[in-house]
Amino acid sequence: TELLIRRNRLKMTKYKVVEHFASINGEGTRAGRLAYFIRFKGCGLSCSYCDTSWANHEDAEFTEMTAQQIYDTVKLSGITNVTLTGGEPLMQEGLEELLDVLLADEKLSVEIETNGSIPLDKFIPADPAVRRPIFTMDYKLPSSGMEIMMLTANFDLLAPQDTVKFVSGSMEDLERARDIIDMYSLTEKCSVYISPVFGQIEPADIVEFMKENRMNGVNLQLQLHKLIWDPQERGV
Repeated sequence: TELLIRRNRLKMTKYKVVEHFASINGEGTRAGRLAYFIRFKGCGLSCSYCDTSWANHEDAEFTEMTAQQIYDTVKLSGITNVTLTGGEPLMQEGLEELLDVLLADEKLSVEIETNGSIPLDKFIPADPAVRRPIFTMDYKLPSSGMEIMMLTANFDLLAPQDTVKFVSGSMEDLERARDIIDMYSLTEKCSVYISPVFGQIEPADIVEFMKENRMNGVNLQLQLHKLIWDPQERGV
């Protein structure tokens, strides 16, 4: 009976998908690798530099897809890395059901790009032997205007396969990133990346800051998709 109820729920739950496409991961430990992206509608933040704000608007067009439809779409692509992004994917009601479907397929690797404002605990099984998604989590710095929304308790839930990403647009941002990395010993918990706000700070300046502050274990990253395609291009 419980299995039947679960199957029926999977058929009923609909997710608001604004686009889905095959591309390469532009950021994180899997940058440059093929991934199939599922972009969901809506976000609880409004960052000053957001490059997908169109997906967060109330009137943004979307397609309702069930967990099975999303899984079938991913499998049809032949791509084994799945990236759930947004918007903010963790805001999608019933996301745990979609994760159950995707993670049940051991050939798939599931990554969630999340903005750091939503607790991760309910998306991480209590049993460490149970598969869980990989998290690439932002920590929003001062220039974003959203730092007050960050949940530092999430740092305690991160594992070596996860990533914390600091998008930096100023020297103040870099100093704050350095302090947060040190305060929470992030390089000992997971991968750590710093990337520039496109057009606001020179990557060379970030490198100099990293050198001056001996930021061992921290990675500079550039958004590959903005170097390969037009920075405003969608579906890449």
